[in-house]
Amino acid sequence: MVPVIGFAGFSGSGKTTLIEQIIPCLKAHGLRVGLLKHSHHDVEPDTPGKDSYRLRHAGSDQLLLATPHRNILFFEYPEPAQREPELVACLQQLDQCQLDIILVEGFRDQPIAKIEIHRPDYGKPLLYPQDHHIIALATCEPDEVHPLPVLDLNQPQTIADFIVKWMK
Repeated sequence: MVPVIGFAGFSGSGKTTLIEQIIPCLKAHGLRVGLLKHSHHDVEPDTPGKDSYRLRHAGSDQLLLATPHRNILFFEYPEPAQREPELVACLQQLDQCQLDIILVEGFRDQPIAKIEIHRPDYGKPLLYPQDHHIIALATCEPDEVHPLPVLDLNQPQTIADFIVKWMK
Protein backbone atom coordinates (compact mmCIF):
# COMPACT_ATOMS: atom_id res chain seq x y z
CA MET A 1 0.00 0.00 0.00
CA VAL A 2 1.25 3.46 -0.90
CA PRO A 3 1.71 5.79 2.09
CA VAL A 4 -1.09 8.35 2.42
CA ILE A 5 -0.70 11.61 4.34
CA GLY A 6 -3.30 14.31 4.68
CA PHE A 7 -3.16 18.03 5.24
CA ALA A 8 -5.78 19.31 7.66
CA GLY A 9 -6.70 22.88 8.43
CA PHE A 10 -9.48 25.37 8.28
CA SER A 11 -10.39 27.08 5.03
CA GLY A 12 -7.90 29.80 4.18
CA SER A 13 -5.09 28.32 6.29
CA GLY A 14 -2.88 27.73 3.25
CA LYS A 15 -3.20 24.00 2.64
CA THR A 16 -3.20 24.23 -1.15
CA THR A 17 -0.31 26.72 -1.20
CA LEU A 18 1.76 24.51 1.08
CA ILE A 19 1.05 21.35 -0.92
CA GLU A 20 1.92 23.21 -4.13
CA GLN A 21 5.32 24.05 -2.57
CA ILE A 22 5.90 20.58 -1.12
CA ILE A 23 5.26 18.60 -4.31
CA PRO A 24 8.44 19.79 -6.12
CA CYS A 25 10.45 19.06 -2.95
CA LEU A 26 9.11 15.50 -2.82
CA LYS A 27 9.76 15.11 -6.55
CA ALA A 28 13.38 16.20 -5.91
CA HIS A 29 13.61 13.21 -3.54
CA GLY A 30 12.72 11.05 -6.55
CA LEU A 31 9.17 10.34 -5.36
CA ARG A 32 6.17 9.86 -7.62
CA VAL A 33 3.45 11.96 -5.99
CA GLY A 34 -0.29 11.47 -6.21
CA LEU A 35 -2.78 14.02 -4.96
CA LEU A 36 -6.37 13.67 -3.86
CA LYS A 37 -8.19 16.94 -3.22
CA HIS A 38 -11.71 17.07 -1.83
CA SER A 39 -13.95 19.99 -2.70
CA HIS A 40 -17.41 20.83 -1.44
CA HIS A 41 -18.06 22.77 -4.64
CA ASP A 42 -19.22 21.50 -8.01
CA VAL A 43 -16.52 22.08 -10.60
CA GLU A 44 -16.54 21.78 -14.37
CA PRO A 45 -13.04 20.76 -15.50
CA ASP A 46 -14.09 20.20 -19.10
CA THR A 47 -14.68 22.65 -21.94
CA PRO A 48 -18.28 23.01 -23.15
CA GLY A 49 -18.56 21.99 -26.79
CA LYS A 50 -15.54 19.64 -26.76
CA ASP A 51 -16.14 15.98 -27.59
CA SER A 52 -15.44 14.78 -24.05
CA TYR A 53 -17.87 17.33 -22.61
CA ARG A 54 -20.57 16.38 -25.12
CA LEU A 55 -20.14 12.64 -24.51
CA ARG A 56 -20.13 13.04 -20.74
CA HIS A 57 -23.26 15.16 -20.83
CA ALA A 58 -24.91 12.69 -23.21
CA GLY A 59 -25.18 10.38 -20.22
CA SER A 60 -21.99 8.35 -19.77
CA ASP A 61 -21.50 7.33 -16.15
CA GLN A 62 -17.71 7.17 -16.56
CA LEU A 63 -15.52 8.71 -19.22
CA LEU A 64 -11.77 8.33 -19.60
CA LEU A 65 -10.24 10.98 -21.84
CA ALA A 66 -6.86 9.62 -22.94
CA THR A 67 -4.25 11.80 -24.63
CA PRO A 68 -0.49 11.46 -25.16
CA HIS A 69 0.00 14.00 -22.33
CA ARG A 70 -2.55 12.92 -19.68
CA ASN A 71 -5.60 10.87 -18.89
CA ILE A 72 -8.65 12.44 -17.28
CA LEU A 73 -11.19 10.16 -15.66
CA PHE A 74 -14.70 11.47 -15.02
CA PHE A 75 -17.27 9.75 -12.81
CA GLU A 76 -20.80 11.11 -12.99
CA TYR A 77 -23.17 10.54 -10.08
CA PRO A 78 -26.94 10.77 -10.61
CA GLU A 79 -27.67 12.35 -7.22
CA PRO A 80 -24.54 14.21 -6.11
CA ALA A 81 -26.26 16.27 -3.42
CA GLN A 82 -26.97 13.08 -1.45
CA ARG A 83 -23.43 11.78 -1.20
CA GLU A 84 -19.99 12.94 -0.24
CA PRO A 85 -16.97 11.26 -1.81
CA GLU A 86 -15.53 8.41 0.24
CA LEU A 87 -11.80 8.55 0.85
CA VAL A 88 -11.19 4.82 0.37
CA ALA A 89 -13.13 4.75 -2.91
CA CYS A 90 -11.24 7.79 -4.19
CA LEU A 91 -7.87 6.28 -3.26
CA GLN A 92 -8.80 3.08 -5.11
CA GLN A 93 -9.31 5.10 -8.30
CA LEU A 94 -5.64 6.11 -8.33
CA ASP A 95 -3.10 3.88 -10.07
CA GLN A 96 -1.05 3.26 -6.96
CA CYS A 97 1.47 1.12 -8.85
CA GLN A 98 2.68 4.39 -10.38
CA LEU A 99 2.98 6.28 -7.05
CA ASP A 100 5.29 6.42 -4.04
CA ILE A 101 3.09 8.66 -1.87
CA ILE A 102 -0.41 10.14 -1.96
CA LEU A 103 -1.10 13.58 -0.50
CA VAL A 104 -4.67 14.27 0.58
CA GLU A 105 -6.19 17.71 0.95
CA GLY A 106 -9.57 17.70 2.62
CA PHE A 107 -11.16 14.63 4.18
CA ARG A 108 -10.15 16.29 7.47
CA ASP A 109 -12.11 13.89 9.66
CA GLN A 110 -10.79 10.68 8.09
CA PRO A 111 -8.49 8.37 10.10
CA ILE A 112 -5.28 8.93 8.14
CA ALA A 113 -1.96 10.44 9.17
CA LYS A 114 -2.16 14.22 8.78
CA ILE A 115 -0.13 17.36 9.10
CA GLU A 116 -2.18 20.18 10.58
CA ILE A 117 -1.83 23.62 8.97
CA HIS A 118 -2.44 26.27 11.60
CA ARG A 119 -2.18 30.05 11.54
CA PRO A 120 -2.75 31.40 15.06
CA ASP A 121 -3.62 34.88 13.73
CA TYR A 122 -6.73 33.37 12.01
CA GLY A 123 -8.26 32.76 15.44
CA LYS A 124 -9.26 29.15 14.71
CA PRO A 125 -8.72 26.38 17.26
CA LEU A 126 -6.04 23.73 16.92
CA LEU A 127 -7.28 20.43 15.52
CA TYR A 128 -4.67 18.04 16.93
CA PRO A 129 -6.05 17.91 20.51
CA GLN A 130 -9.18 16.22 19.12
CA ASP A 131 -7.52 14.25 16.29
CA HIS A 132 -4.88 11.68 17.25
CA HIS A 133 -4.15 11.07 13.55
CA ILE A 134 -2.37 14.43 13.31
CA ILE A 135 1.35 13.64 13.41
CA ALA A 136 2.80 17.17 13.07
CA LEU A 137 1.82 20.81 13.21
CA ALA A 138 2.91 23.20 10.43
CA THR A 139 2.56 26.77 11.65
CA CYS A 140 3.90 30.25 11.01
CA GLU A 141 4.92 30.30 14.70
CA PRO A 142 7.28 27.30 14.81
CA ASP A 143 8.85 28.30 18.13
CA GLU A 144 5.68 27.43 20.05
CA VAL A 145 5.84 24.26 22.12
CA HIS A 146 3.39 21.45 21.33
CA PRO A 147 3.38 17.72 22.15
CA LEU A 148 4.01 16.79 18.51
CA PRO A 149 6.60 17.89 15.95
CA VAL A 150 6.26 21.56 15.01
CA LEU A 151 7.22 22.50 11.45
CA ASP A 152 7.78 25.95 9.98
CA LEU A 153 4.95 26.63 7.54
CA ASN A 154 7.33 28.86 5.56
CA GLN A 155 9.89 26.07 5.04
CA PRO A 156 8.30 23.60 2.61
CA GLN A 157 11.59 21.72 2.12
CA THR A 158 11.71 20.97 5.85
CA ILE A 159 8.12 19.72 5.73
CA ALA A 160 8.93 17.54 2.70
CA ASP A 161 11.96 16.14 4.54
CA PHE A 162 9.69 15.34 7.52
CA ILE A 163 7.32 13.48 5.18
CA VAL A 164 10.18 11.48 3.64
CA LYS A 165 11.38 10.45 7.13
CA TRP A 166 7.82 9.58 8.13
CA MET A 167 7.51 7.32 5.06
CA LYS A 168 10.50 5.27 6.23
